[in-house]
Amino acid sequence: MNAFFAEFFGTAIIIVFGGGVVANVILNQTKGNNSGWIVITFGWAVGVFTGVFIAAPYSGAHLNPAVTLALVMVHKFPLSMVPLYICAQLLGAMFGAFLVWVSYKKHFDATEDGDVKLAVFCTAPNIRHYWYNVLTEIIGTFVLILAVLYMAAPGVGLGALNALPVALVVLGLGLSLGGPTGYAINPARDLGPRIMHFLLPIPLKRDSDWSYAWVPILGPFVGAVIAAGVFLLLTAWK
Repeated sequence: MNAFFAEFFGTAIIIVFGGGVVANVILNQTKGNNSGWIVITFGWAVGVFTGVFIAAPYSGAHLNPAVTLALVMVHKFPLSMVPLYICAQLLGAMFGAFLVWVSYKKHFDATEDGDVKLAVFCTAPNIRHYWYNVLTEIIGTFVLILAVLYMAAPGVGLGALNALPVALVVLGLGLSLGGPTGYAINPARDLGPRIMHFLLPIPLKRDSDWSYAWVPILGPFVGAVIAAGVFLLLTAWK
């Protein structure tokens, strides 16, 4: 249960920082309104740093179903623990999104644009082309997972000392590959908050864009599988 709660709270913390910084930048009448993409990418990176640092001693700080899948594939994590971890990650992402909504409730009320409100919770492409959107998520997740696999300890995952390196990778991915899709690179990060957007009583909200929801799920999982395969090949060639 320590691992479950570590994954739950670690993922929730990522969303509190990440969803929170998006809300601060794009919702009406906030202190950080219109402060830009650099602010958003730094907010997500600090969220990853904090979540990993807190969860690492108890669960290995996967905080991402794609990370969990990749660690199983390279024999660094037991398959039997996968349901527990993914359940904790998804519920943690939902809880984090709820906390963001509570914190910014009056700013959601002051914002009329339904697309803006949805963007606080989940990703969407600026140019909708499913093939390229999936490809972008595959590439971004591939880079993240390959980096994580080289940092992860056998049988666990990430340690607290890996928090900063992983955060820097996420920061770099946001700055360089975040433009097309908003760099979900984490199925729980997108699906959990998207579910909360659907459930919460947000005034003037639009639909939760379920037609796109499969992209930030499939792309990260495929990227994780490819990264695990490349990692196994590279380590076999040593």
